[in-house]
Amino acid sequence: MTDIKFPGEDPISQGVFNYHFHRDNSPILIHSDGFDTDEVLPSYFFRSYNQMPKLEQKALDLAYGKVLDVGACVGCHSNYLQEKGLDVTALERSSLCCQVMKDQGIKQVLQSDFFQLEHNQFDTILLLMNGTGIAGTLNRLGDLLQKLKSLLAPGGQILIDSSDLIFLYMEDDGSAVVDLAAEEYYGELIFQTEYKQHKGLSFPWLYVDPDLLKEYVQNNKLKVKRVFRGDHYDYLAQITH
Repeated sequence: MTDIKFPGEDPISQGVFNYHFHRDNSPILIHSDGFDTDEVLPSYFFRSYNQMPKLEQKALDLAYGKVLDVGACVGCHSNYLQEKGLDVTALERSSLCCQVMKDQGIKQVLQSDFFQLEHNQFDTILLLMNGTGIAGTLNRLGDLLQKLKSLLAPGGQILIDSSDLIFLYMEDDGSAVVDLAAEEYYGELIFQTEYKQHKGLSFPWLYVDPDLLKEYVQNNKLKVKRVFRGDHYDYLAQITH
């Protein structure tokens, strides 16, 4: 098969586009300093509800009203909620991903940067697959929460997931060794994706432990409740006014 590449588009977008339109399931590589390279098949982004982790299923079960799916990628969450009869807007920056979602029949696809979105309010704002990552770094977490707050309708909810990376620093006796004097929070990582030997730009991605998320949420005059705990330090949080 001839490689189909799109200059300017990130490797994940290229991978899912080629899978959807050409059934090319060549892996996407995820690089990060200090970790082994991970492989993700583009087909994973097209998972059905039954194929999703229980955390994602819980979030979709809790969703109601007018929904904003932030970083929708190819819309597996949006598609499920649309089939349930909810009013869903799938938000995504990538033009390739937006083409895939439209071809799958998702009715409301919006190509935009989340932080540029204005003049809308939603009953449920969904940020899954480590939704806190969109902040990039800890010093932007407050900005993310303020933006989410501005888009939240009265009585609405934000459903966002993350993981506590403390497990990476665990000793055999169960204690954790973390340098509290370090300039960077231990949940701040730098990733780079690769598809067919094309590497995208490196980008920051934030993982937040639940106690720290609670602190930031409360500082931004919001409330938070942990509604799901995963088996490996992952969790789903529900944030409300």
